[in-house]
Amino acid sequence: MSLKRNLLLASFVLLGSAGLAEAEMAATTATDIEVRSGPGAEFPTVGIATRGSEATLDGCVEGSRWCRVDVNGMRGWVYAQYLSVEQNGASVVVQDHRDDLGIPTITYEQTDPVQTGSVRRVQPSSNDQLLGPVDENGTDVVAVTPPEEVRTYIDDNPVDTVRLNGDLVVGATVPQSVEVHRIPDYQYSYVEVNHQPVLVDPGTRRIVYVYR
Repeated sequence: MSLKRNLLLASFVLLGSAGLAEAEMAATTATDIEVRSGPGAEFPTVGIATRGSEATLDGCVEGSRWCRVDVNGMRGWVYAQYLSVEQNGASVVVQDHRDDLGIPTITYEQTDPVQTGSVRRVQPSSNDQLLGPVDENGTDVVAVTPPEEVRTYIDDNPVDTVRLNGDLVVGATVPQSVEVHRIPDYQYSYVEVNHQPVLVDPGTRRIVYVYR
């Protein structure tokens, strides 16, 4: 019984290059980010790592923005564009300097027990719409505290949810193709992303508040 349970718990397999432990490097979160159980927005959230948290980065998926980290007692996956590391005395974004930093490539594989143990590779889709990156310094966007009547208006005027990949965090950019909806007598607009309402600056299209 215990063996069967252990086999089920082991249905997720992570393969990395040899000597991965030696390749781990220190990183810092550029903003509040969601840590997920796998490299994709479809995976459950493990928790939230706050801005400025120290993390251990041990690799990223090739052809993807997802990297695996240990941060604040959590082990999971985050976007490379929300991580920074020290390089020659300067802080640089992992996504922009992966080759320079020599970050190892790791492969995430998911075993599907329904298909008799066959392995299904998780790959990003080229058609996926992504939330834009948070500013590297995280200083150009200040989170707002919306009045209660704003949430009431949003609840009374529901809109269709939009599916986007990436973390819903203050400072991320909503793609131009996504329609944002005006709130009367209020400077910010709103949109529902992945079933969560967010407030957006209509000029910059940056997220200024996430209703959780």
